[in-house]
Amino acid sequence: MGFAMESDTKSIEQFEVMGQENKKKKPKKIKSLSSSSSSLIGCFKSDLGYPTVEESDDLGNFDIKSALTDSFLNSSPTHLVVTVNGIIGSAHDWRYAAKQFLSRYPEDVIVHCSECNYSMLTFDGIDVMGSRLADEVVSVVKRYPDLQKISFIGHSLGGLIARYAIAKLYSEDFKKPTSQDNGEPDRFEKPFRDEKTEGKIAGLEPVNFITSATPHLGLRGHKQVPLFCGIQYLEKLALYISWLLGRTGKHQFLADTEDEKPPLLLQMTQDCEDLKFISALQSFKHCVAYSNTCYDYVVGWRTSSIRRQNELPKHLSANNRYPHIVNEETAKINGSNVEPQVNGSITDDIELEEAMIEGLNKVSWERVDVSFSGSKQRFFAHSTIQVKTPSIHSDGADVIQHMVDKFLL
Repeated sequence: MGFAMESDTKSIEQFEVMGQENKKKKPKKIKSLSSSSSSLIGCFKSDLGYPTVEESDDLGNFDIKSALTDSFLNSSPTHLVVTVNGIIGSAHDWRYAAKQFLSRYPEDVIVHCSECNYSMLTFDGIDVMGSRLADEVVSVVKRYPDLQKISFIGHSLGGLIARYAIAKLYSEDFKKPTSQDNGEPDRFEKPFRDEKTEGKIAGLEPVNFITSATPHLGLRGHKQVPLFCGIQYLEKLALYISWLLGRTGKHQFLADTEDEKPPLLLQMTQDCEDLKFISALQSFKHCVAYSNTCYDYVVGWRTSSIRRQNELPKHLSANNRYPHIVNEETAKINGSNVEPQVNGSITDDIELEEAMIEGLNKVSWERVDVSFSGSKQRFFAHSTIQVKTPSIHSDGADVIQHMVDKFLL
């Protein structure tokens, strides 16, 4: 998979001069995600003028980081940001946002744009994709032994995939890799029982967990998919044909009730015996749910903001700095002390939704409501909130800027 390369000759020449002046410092070897078959994509200028490099493997994953950290400052970023695409998506979907993070934090972060779940692979089921992402994160951490912190950003289905992955990474024991004399990391081994890793994700300090237009409560009935206009016949029809989207469709429409087990999304609202879904989320310092208030025909406002109908804000007003941000709610825990009923006997849509809300509200969520009602791109709100394709979804740039500005290092 090829990527476009942006360059500014003058900036790169200046960068090379700085490197020559600092040649006494031995630059680190540029590492790629895959040691077996990888290619360095090259340098380009980030929006604030910092030279950056992209590293890609033949699977489509790529990392973006500042060229100054390895080649000039002889230091490495310590914060890994993992972006996760939605259904039938790819690593490209978060590329615009990744560049904005590098522009703001060139010396602090590495942005890994995941593509272990791309295109038709997004039909494999949330559990399969979450496990796949967890394995991929381990491989990335293995390549960068200086990492200390980790954050996740997921769009749409990507938010659910990330929630499953962090439970896998939280529940297992990991040993943080160290550097050998030759600059290469040691083998990444697990389990490692001697070092306490409670409250960590893949052995790193969890900081930000951000979702954008993610169907946290699923898409089953009760006006969760605006495209169906609340028509019960269409909602029931969607439930019956959810298998067209593979196991992922069954998971999102809460139709996976085999073996009398509760739907996976309901299981993901509590700590299970082997996967601590809520404890993993609670380990993050900053959990944020961005949601479209209107014109998102795929994911409804309630499911993406984890709210009941009567909790949706009535008064929305545009923000001068972020024109499409119309409401912000500070983080607070709304859940009761009563554990939600999680079993296979719940079949009513409203009861299912209530149980999931109760479970997820044990996490302190910051909620950010977005509206593109006055935008020419409003009919593409589901992708505009992410700036999936800058030439088509550019109006979401202020939402990404808000995400970058509020990001905790």
